[in-house]
Amino acid sequence: MIFVIGYYGSQIEKHFGEQWKGLKITYVVQNELNGPGGAMFLAKDMLKGRVLVTMGDDLYHPADLDRLTHEDIAVLGLEVENAEQYGLLETNAKGNLLKITERPHGRSAGIVNTAAYIFDEKFFRYPLVPISEKEYGLPQTLAEMGKDYPVKVVMATAWQPVGRPEDIEKGEAFLKKYWHS
Repeated sequence: MIFVIGYYGSQIEKHFGEQWKGLKITYVVQNELNGPGGAMFLAKDMLKGRVLVTMGDDLYHPADLDRLTHEDIAVLGLEVENAEQYGLLETNAKGNLLKITERPHGRSAGIVNTAAYIFDEKFFRYPLVPISEKEYGLPQTLAEMGKDYPVKVVMATAWQPVGRPEDIEKGEAFLKKYWHS
């Protein structure tokens, strides 16, 4: 496992230590906060073969992650009624990613990016797509890859972002429901 850490990274490292459930953990420090695309390029030389990428402030249904890992290149999406606060995924008729639009104003429903991905080292052949003056997007770079390779949008059954203090209680309920038996 590779954890790309930045803000409060020492607390994450202290909590998890050198291994989790028998898996060795390697930490990479992202000093320049240049987005998830930038984070991936920091770990580039450590990655071989297919890679499952998730964000540390998102919780996923275990079965959804399992289905995601059965694809070659894919992003996990979820149909929601409040799409304007997330990245909206646009797909073709085969369910492959065409593009992603961050915080689409005026779009209340759609398939949003849950920030879980599976891909291989071909990802690193593509220039990172800037999403702001200082940040590079991982899903936007995958959409560029989609011009050469199919990037499947796998539909999730459950997802819980935990990016704000008010999300903690929802996150705890999600973990209890889907991860603790």
